Amino acid sequence: MSAEIEEGSAFALDFDKLQTIAASGQAVVPVVLQHSEDGQVLFVGYANRAALEATLRERHAVLWSTSRNELWHKGATSGDVLNLVEVRVNCEQNSLLYRVLPATSGVCHTKGTDGRARETCYYRQVASLEELARVEGLS
Repeated sequence: MSAEIEEGSAFALDFDKLQTIAASGQAVVPVVLQHSEDGQVLFVGYANRAALEATLRERHAVLWSTSRNELWHKGATSGDVLNLVEVRVNCEQNSLLYRVLPATSGVCHTKGTDGRARETCYYRQVASLEELARVEGLS
């Protein structure tokens, strides 16, 4: 990901994301990762069957990395592990909810102004279809 996408204020939503995933041929479902204590949505990822099986077995969030096309054990390199509380499925059985407890205060792979991993990937709000604004209290 480019720094401008991750840190900039220009609105550049990737409307082709699902089409790109479909073109890869990998069968996945979206996964909402939610802090089990405060309900905050941390980020959205994707899981294939192997990722879901590993999540249930290992009791921490495992996803399918759509950028690297491999299993992604969240926190394996960063230390920002997400311990699993429970997995829920939606009514249509086409998405999952991982309710998790972060092992550290960081969740996102991007860093705040303090140099630490952000506590959520949703640290900007859409001000307009051209501009993003930082959310107060989230570096």
